[in-house]
Parts: sequence; structure tokens; C-alpha cells
Amino acid sequence: MKKDIHPTNYRFVVFKDMSNDYAFLTKSTVDTKDTIVWEDGNEYPLVKLEISHTSHPFFTGKMKLVDTAGRVDKFRSRYQKFQDKQKK
Repeated sequence: MKKDIHPTNYRFVVFKDMSNDYAFLTKSTVDTKDTIVWEDGNEYPLVKLEISHTSHPFFTGKMKLVDTAGRVDKFRSRYQKFQDKQKK
């Protein structure tokens, strides 16, 4: 095996699901500028997530539409133009 190919700068990081405010603490090498005070009183780097296992439809069994960039509205407007063409 090759030596020195894996990162060595692991540290505790908080990952927070912004759609339902679920957060968990784990080790990671991800770089971030945000920080948060965790339940133990210590300050840790914060990574903001749009979706996690607590909000993903596969894990929850519920269909929840998460649209943060307006992609659904953009699709609907394009599809509406297509439907209008077919009606003519």
C-alpha cells in the first residue's frame, strides 16, 4: 500500500441539516469558516447541509420537496410552455 496518501488532519466537526435543524458531531477533514457551540460547551467548525438522513425521503418514508434554488419553479415554467404549445 502507498504511504501518506490519507489525510491526517481529522478533527471534530458539527454537521447541521438546515431544513430541520438536526445536527451531529463527527470527525472530518472538511474546511469551513463557520463555527458553533455544541452541547458540551465547546466550539466546533460547522458544516451546513441542505439534506441529511433525517430529511431525505428515502430514509423518512415521506415525500418532501426541498427546493433551495428554484429548480422546481423553473421546470414548471418550462413545462407550462410545452403544454401551451400542444394546446395550440
